[in-house]
Amino acid sequence: MSLLQIDGLQLAIHGTPILKGVSLDIAPGEIVALTGESGSGKSMTAFATMGLLPQGAAATGEIRLEGTELLRLTDAQMCQLRGNEIGMIFQEPMTALNPVQTIGDQVAETILIHGAGSREQAMKRARDVLRRVGLPEERFPLTRYPHELSGGQRQRVVIAMAIALQPKLLIADEPTTALDVTTQAQILDLLKSLVAADHMGLMMITHDLAVVSDMADRIVVMRHGEIVEQGPTQTLFRTMQHPYTKALFEASGHRVDLPAPKDGPDPILQVSAAVRDYPLRKRLFQPREYARAVNGVNLTIHHGERVGLVGESGCGKSTLTRAILGLEPLQGGEITAFGQRVGPGMPNALRSGLQVVFQDPYGSFNPRWKVGRLIAEPFHLMPNPPQGAELKARIGEVLENVGLQASDADKYIHAFSGGQRQRIAIARALITNPELIIFDEAVSALDVRVRAQILDLIADLSRRLDLAYLFISHDLTVVREITDRVLVMQAGEIVEEGPTDRVLNTPHHRYTQELIAAAPRLPDLTGGDPDAAAPAF
Repeated sequence: MSLLQIDGLQLAIHGTPILKGVSLDIAPGEIVALTGESGSGKSMTAFATMGLLPQGAAATGEIRLEGTELLRLTDAQMCQLRGNEIGMIFQEPMTALNPVQTIGDQVAETILIHGAGSREQAMKRARDVLRRVGLPEERFPLTRYPHELSGGQRQRVVIAMAIALQPKLLIADEPTTALDVTTQAQILDLLKSLVAADHMGLMMITHDLAVVSDMADRIVVMRHGEIVEQGPTQTLFRTMQHPYTKALFEASGHRVDLPAPKDGPDPILQVSAAVRDYPLRKRLFQPREYARAVNGVNLTIHHGERVGLVGESGCGKSTLTRAILGLEPLQGGEITAFGQRVGPGMPNALRSGLQVVFQDPYGSFNPRWKVGRLIAEPFHLMPNPPQGAELKARIGEVLENVGLQASDADKYIHAFSGGQRQRIAIARALITNPELIIFDEAVSALDVRVRAQILDLIADLSRRLDLAYLFISHDLTVVREITDRVLVMQAGEIVEEGPTDRVLNTPHHRYTQELIAAAPRLPDLTGGDPDAAAPAF
């Protein structure tokens, strides 16, 4: 008997069709992956199952959990069901957690709300569940707050909240999208072990086939609110029938046509023995202690060179990025760009030659400004920025350079998809004709087909504009395709560097080997062993 059975699910929001006849089932102890691009209906299928649909939504069909028809339940009945029978892990743990509540209280809250015990019993259960997900109290006290944990640790807290009452069905909505490869592997292993131990059903929502190729028992491929193909994982990979499934598979292992590297003359960016310390909380009557985030890093980028920087969360990548952008001071060493020293108070003209594209384009834009004003924002760094018709022409030019239209300058950012927003972020970085762009996890939140388009765009811009960039990412798939040289960072230090192919094919340092071993892999479809894994990187 199926644990969850969805039959002919139709969903419309304010009359607009969203889901069109979705049918699938999940058995106890089974992992079923829903995959597809953003907007394919994966999350809406999960929200319909949880009874968390937005206002104006009308759902028909059947969603049965152990024979109970969920669409006919009242809000009060669904509230009792959520947490007890169905748990959900959301994509972004920081927004799913209360920043002013301790992790112990947040896990215990689920137990208390459902009346499953006294506060003392709830805290004991919270302690046990947190230990089970890898957060033992002796290392992670229940009194800690979410901001005191890393991204992977916060995701473990969210998982603990979801499984606190041992639900029969667990829904995980992109639970590893923003995590580095080793943390991602740990979270996936944790989910698999929980399913096996508790005999739960798991609905795993993801856009990346490589992530679930070795995890899911069955895969359901969705597009435009419909299921286009589904079946056992290995069978589906070997006998893909639908063109969309084949396109997703190809995009997961997309190859970028990167131009040949050039040997530049003098470096345009040079980081020499950079040291960055952060003060720790001062203890009473004790001298202040410091945490070293960047420890003696050396980095050189020449004109037109494409350099990758990889490492786990917390290794110092973002701290180094802020120092290169002149946003934070160093406690030791020096950074120079275009022959001038970089740091707080550096000339605006120097900043204009050094631009950045952030991970979350929507969060880096003012939603009240039109796209034209957003793109022109960096011109405030220049002594004589273009005005009037010249400015409008320049905005239209960079928009067309990134594959958009000049008329898009008159729209607001909410009118664009995630991939289009990232193109606008790249356009903003290009507006001052910089020689060097820093891409800080610029494609980590995009689905595989959009990611492939953005990587092709970056390669094309590098070819046409002879652009140098520093590409910071935890995704080895992307780094292999988009860089000539790569540096591997661990605990604030560069532990290995060299040509990208050499480092990723024959790594010397143990940490690099661990990163590569943790990277998700697609099945080998070249005619060899069907169960053999081919690197997605």
